[in-house]
Amino acid sequence: MIKNWKKIATAVAFAGIALSATACSAGNKTVVNYKGGKITQQQYYDKMKKSQAGQSLLANMIVNDALEEQYGKYVTNKEVNKEYNSTKKQYGSSFEAILQQQGLTTSTYKESIKTNLLMQQALRHIKKITPAQEKKAWKNYQPKVTVQHILVAKESTANEVISQLKKGESFKTLAKKYSTDTATKNDAGKLPAFDSTDTTLDSTFKTAAFKLKTGEYTTTPVKTQFGYHVIKMIKHPAKGSFKDHKKAIDNQIYAKMAQDQSVMQSVLATVLKRADVSIKDNDLKDVLTKYVTSSSAANN
Repeated sequence: MIKNWKKIATAVAFAGIALSATACSAGNKTVVNYKGGKITQQQYYDKMKKSQAGQSLLANMIVNDALEEQYGKYVTNKEVNKEYNSTKKQYGSSFEAILQQQGLTTSTYKESIKTNLLMQQALRHIKKITPAQEKKAWKNYQPKVTVQHILVAKESTANEVISQLKKGESFKTLAKKYSTDTATKNDAGKLPAFDSTDTTLDSTFKTAAFKLKTGEYTTTPVKTQFGYHVIKMIKHPAKGSFKDHKKAIDNQIYAKMAQDQSVMQSVLATVLKRADVSIKDNDLKDVLTKYVTSSSAANN
């Protein structure tokens, strides 16, 4: 495989937001009975609100509720399920085990996906892209290309593949014989088309591919975290005009913004400011401090 699957971890960690939870009102109702005593909701609440875990949980609930109120109409269950099913398909039979390792269930993972999508909507509504940003991104933009690749474990094997290509052997035959990428080896090593905005492919792989003209192949092995690649360009179209690729470029800019913690904290500060949150319990008055800072608020 040459793709680097990090969707589960990304969805959970997006902007440092955890999953939401359902609150129960504190009171004298008994939560636990035991020989010689009991624990009431009020006692439990008093303990929880003074703990870091309890305060973080409240902050996360406020954040998620604010995001849902302001941007929920832009995120559908269909989108959440599509993202979930896509990730599940990519991980295959190991998906359930990975969820367990992350301490997640199907339900909580879908909640984290929704939080992720809500934050993306907040980013796009709050931070507007400037012409200067688009101009810079367009300068480095590469249009969608289609390539074949052969992935092997050893550099010497990659060199042998290149040697046989130079002698006229077909890429399809060599891919089937040598490639360790089981997803593509029986299809001549062909990958789905990608451009420079793609975030699933190794950056070294993309850089090497974009240097090739249609029909060319790499004459030295391309090393990535997955092994050594021999890449052949099937179709490398002309760059075209900015107008043709504006949507892809804007998506690339927003994806980069989403990786900037200061930008996302600024977005979150704006969301919470618009929510006009009023915390009634003095012991909890500082639970949103890490989200609403003077530096992030200054960017709004």
